[in-house]
Amino acid sequence: MTTPFNISRKPFLVVVSGPSGVGKSTVVDRVFKHAAGFVSSVSVTTRPPRGAEKDGVDYFFITREAFERRRDAGELLEWAEVHGNLYGTPAPFVAESLAGGVNVILEIDIQGGMSVKERFPEAVLIFLLPPGFEALKERLKGRATDEESVIRRRLENAKHELTFSNRYDYIVINDEAGRCADDCLSIIRAEALREERTTLG
Repeated sequence: MTTPFNISRKPFLVVVSGPSGVGKSTVVDRVFKHAAGFVSSVSVTTRPPRGAEKDGVDYFFITREAFERRRDAGELLEWAEVHGNLYGTPAPFVAESLAGGVNVILEIDIQGGMSVKERFPEAVLIFLLPPGFEALKERLKGRATDEESVIRRRLENAKHELTFSNRYDYIVINDEAGRCADDCLSIIRAEALREERTTLG
C-alpha cells in the first residue's frame, strides 16, 4: 500500500491593484467565488459611501480623526491618501488570518500595494490594466457617481499609476471581468503550489 505524502501549504497574501475605474471590485468578487481558503480584508476609509455600499461590508467608513488615530497607533498594515480621502488595511485581521493558515486577498490602490510589498516581499502582486485609456474614461463616466472634475482628476492620477505596473508580479488586462478573474485565479492557484510555500511531511 502506498503511503501518501503529508503536504502542507504556507498561507500567502495577494494584492490586487489598478487605477480607479479598472474594475477591481468586480474582478475580486468573481475570484472569491472560486478561490477556496481565501478571505478579504475590509479596508477603512474616510470617504463617504457610494450608492448601495454598506459599512463593514464594502468599507469601514470612519472619520479622518478616527483614521489618524488608528494609523498613529500602528493598527494599519498600509495606508494612503487617494483623491483627497484616506484608505487603509487593518493590520490585525491580516496577521491573524495568515497565522491561522488562511490566505488573504487585498484589493487596494497602488500606493498601498507598494507599502505591502515592502513589509511582505513574498506577497503576490497583481496589477489590473484597462484595455485602453478611453475604456477607462468611459467606465469612470458610466459609474455616474463622480462629478466631471473628479473624473478628470482620476484620469490624470491613472496616467501616473500606470507607471507602477512594472513593480507588480503580474499584469492582467480587464477587458472582460469573467476572463480577467479566470486569469487571476490561474495566477493564485499556481502561486499556491510554489516550492517555497510547500512542506512535505
